[in-house]
Amino acid sequence: MKTSTIRIIGIDPGLRRTGWGIVESDGVRLSYVASGHVASDAADLLAVRLSTLFRGLQSVLADYAPMEAAVEETFVNENAKATLKLGQARGIAMLAPAMTGIRVAEYTPNLIKKTVVGAGHADKKQIQMMVQMLLPKAKFNSADEADALAIAICHANHRTSPHALAARIAAASK
Repeated sequence: MKTSTIRIIGIDPGLRRTGWGIVESDGVRLSYVASGHVASDAADLLAVRLSTLFRGLQSVLADYAPMEAAVEETFVNENAKATLKLGQARGIAMLAPAMTGIRVAEYTPNLIKKTVVGAGHADKKQIQMMVQMLLPKAKFNSADEADALAIAICHANHRTSPHALAARIAAASK
């Protein structure tokens, strides 16, 4: 039985920089396709910054045509205003693929870290090192890109879990 290859985009939302990483998975092997980030200008109004992120992600989606998307869930931090802005960037990160008909999965930061590193409280350097080991051809220039690739790797590993399949069935029945 031949397994089809799935192209996955992982998106690490951020208002300043939204990282993206694309991998292909055939069920057993992962391969690096591309990664980068979309940046917004901190001097711009919030609506302009969100629009910049949306247009940038639309361009990436058009260029690489992923079949599935995954986004990191927002964690709540001490600064409510920063959390709200991150939530808005996360909304854009979910909207862009959804607007093209791509189903978007969500994963907690701890699950992403546990999947990639083996520990739910790994730091940025550990994530970057493991992403490089899992995807030796990966070329990333920032933690945002490495995190986005980690999100894509997490999705590749969990996309067929009973929980993910149940979510797909529920979404399809709506």
